[in-house]
Amino acid sequence: MIIGLVTAVAASACYGTGSVLQAVGSRKSARREAATASASGTTQHGGPSLSSTAKAAVTWEFMVGTVLDFVGFALGALAARMLPLFLSQTVISANLIVTALLSVKMLGLRLNRREWLSIGVVCSALVLLATAAGHEGSGEAARSTHWWLLIVSTVLMGGGWIAVHFLGSRAAILAGLLSGLGFGAIGVGVRILDGIDPFDLPTLLADPALYAILIAGGVGMYLHTVALQIGSVNGATAALVVGETVLPGIIGVMWLGDASREGFAWVAVLGFLLAVAGAVAVAWFGEPDAHGGAPETRDEERRPEPTTVS
Repeated sequence: MIIGLVTAVAASACYGTGSVLQAVGSRKSARREAATASASGTTQHGGPSLSSTAKAAVTWEFMVGTVLDFVGFALGALAARMLPLFLSQTVISANLIVTALLSVKMLGLRLNRREWLSIGVVCSALVLLATAAGHEGSGEAARSTHWWLLIVSTVLMGGGWIAVHFLGSRAAILAGLLSGLGFGAIGVGVRILDGIDPFDLPTLLADPALYAILIAGGVGMYLHTVALQIGSVNGATAALVVGETVLPGIIGVMWLGDASREGFAWVAVLGFLLAVAGAVAVAWFGEPDAHGGAPETRDEERRPEPTTVS
């Protein structure tokens, strides 16, 4: 349990740092597109084009962030096999806290009191979940579950790409949510994946869950990049948190045998609900900078009005 928690926390730190670095790279690329008045940077609906996203992906900040994401993925996959999904996914989703704190330094954002309170709620929820967590399930699932995971992942990721294309700049939170569902599918896929222990390459390659992981990971990363390009880094990350936490947690409890400690089920449910509510609150309260304005402008908008003494 302790090793699993440490692994999940390390994954969270990698993901959170990676998100901020990717946001820095994405916004730097967007400014270059704006400076050259490039018409190829956006679609006809106002969203970032594939070429714009590709340019963002080759900035050094984005590449370092991506490396951290891969490290976080490896650590998160290990944690998903050592902890109940409702715990591992929620701890990993605490990268929201890392993202928010680093955004203050690296993106010039100023968090307001409600955002800090929301982050505190998420931290408290994680403590409750860690206290209530029991044993993880075996990960054994019917073969049909592997196929359903592949089908649902393909539909969600394909639908996400279409939605982002047509909604354009209004799709930031949706893109973040769908990328979170993709990352959540990765957690479920890693848990049920055949051919891992013991390692058997033919069995691994024949498992539909492997391809669900690849599709969810690839398109989920693209949708996350789009969300960072067009929206608030905290809002997009918070939406991602909801997506990667809720569904995997429910699947883990209902179908994969995850459980809380005896008599602590209500604590686990409370912690889970508080974690989701806190993430949604950060997304809601972080929405004023949803259109990715300059850091200086956002600071001015968030600076309190001077008060006079009568």
